[in-house]
Amino acid sequence: MSETTDNPSQQSLYERFDSNAGFQGAVERLLEQAGRELRIFDPDLAALRVNDPARIERLERFLLASRTRRIYVAVHHTDHITKQCPRMMSLLARFSHAIQINRTHDEICELQDAFLVLDSMHYVRRPVARFSRGAIGLGDENEGLAMRGRFMEIWAASFPAVSGTTAGL
Repeated sequence: MSETTDNPSQQSLYERFDSNAGFQGAVERLLEQAGRELRIFDPDLAALRVNDPARIERLERFLLASRTRRIYVAVHHTDHITKQCPRMMSLLARFSHAIQINRTHDEICELQDAFLVLDSMHYVRRPVARFSRGAIGLGDENEGLAMRGRFMEIWAASFPAVSGTTAGL
């Protein structure tokens, strides 16, 4: 389902997806948008394929577009990233100034959704992270701002957990 809103100052788009291919396509579309801060909340980043060369290249292009770009990630579990994603770990080491990966406190580990939000304007959301069903919203400042606020609450209930260096510094 696709909906667009005609607004002279900005056009917004909302589309649902119900498959992994639809989810991956939505993530790619989100990463194509102009933006400065990408915020990601996911149980372990497994569904985001952060060891896939094309996905890492897309994230690298995002960061290289401007020295002010940042990626903030909050996860419940870090094992997948640290043990199964050497490309993501390499990207983290190269861009340690621009990427931060936090682990949520145990008190909020029951949260089941997952989302990406770019500059409070664009988002991809899955209400239940273990399913590929969800929606993408582009140019939706109201929902994007609400999702950024939710991310900030999750971020406040997390701590730095993954470092690109072996010393953890």
